[in-house]
Amino acid sequence: MTLRIAIVADIHHGAPSHTKRGDTALPLLARFADFVAQEKPDLVLDLGDRISDVDEDTDLALETEVAQAFKAIEVPVHHVCGNHDRDHLSVAQNEEILGQALASEVLDMGDWQIALWRADARISRTAEHRGFRLPEADLLWLSRMVQAAQKPTLVVSHVPVSGHDQAGNYYFQRSPQYSTYPEAHRARAALAQARVPLVCLAGHVHWNTVTQLDGIPHLTQQSLTESFTTQGHPAEAWGLLTLTETVHWQVFGRDPFEARVTPHTGRWTPPLMPF
Repeated sequence: MTLRIAIVADIHHGAPSHTKRGDTALPLLARFADFVAQEKPDLVLDLGDRISDVDEDTDLALETEVAQAFKAIEVPVHHVCGNHDRDHLSVAQNEEILGQALASEVLDMGDWQIALWRADARISRTAEHRGFRLPEADLLWLSRMVQAAQKPTLVVSHVPVSGHDQAGNYYFQRSPQYSTYPEAHRARAALAQARVPLVCLAGHVHWNTVTQLDGIPHLTQQSLTESFTTQGHPAEAWGLLTLTETVHWQVFGRDPFEARVTPHTGRWTPPLMPF
């Protein structure tokens, strides 16, 4: 059985901010809806950061406009929250606007399963702690899901846990601590427990990457409205992921990308000691 998934990441609806062309988000979402209608995937994944946050009232209005745009899509849509969706809004407020629960869950999709790992993506800006903090409950959910998995699994989150290098990234080259969780090494240890093939998919870092770690491909997809790789124009990026025995990932728009990878059940040989 072939599973086909359309993906949109980091929509950032709102006023332009740094290199994010949030002013183009709603027209681009309409074009994404047309793409979905043409391709007829099994489902759509929204990887979070639907808005560029301002304050509670503005964010409620922006999120509502994005939710309305998603209503044009006729296949099931599953959302995760990004950090910008959580700066001024609670998970409960996002749930009410989107009309769906946003707790972590597993979707049985036949030969594959999709683990929507909706880990806390809020960035703390207190004097005591600045940055992400991955709650123990989210780590436990991931670990238990991986240990229980009986079929190939796509693990979906907003924040990537690969810890891959951010050299060249407009946002994160000089601030890599905001590109992943400080506990990402523990999340990778949880993933390493798998007895089935895994693929990880995330947004947040605003570029297309493939990182192979311990036999597990980690994918990050470009933002719909990012422009730092596209000379000031919105990337107009959306993806199509086809899952069979292999993984075929295509990203369309001004920043196109394509990869084929085969996830493996067996983990890699542990690295050699320093020499």
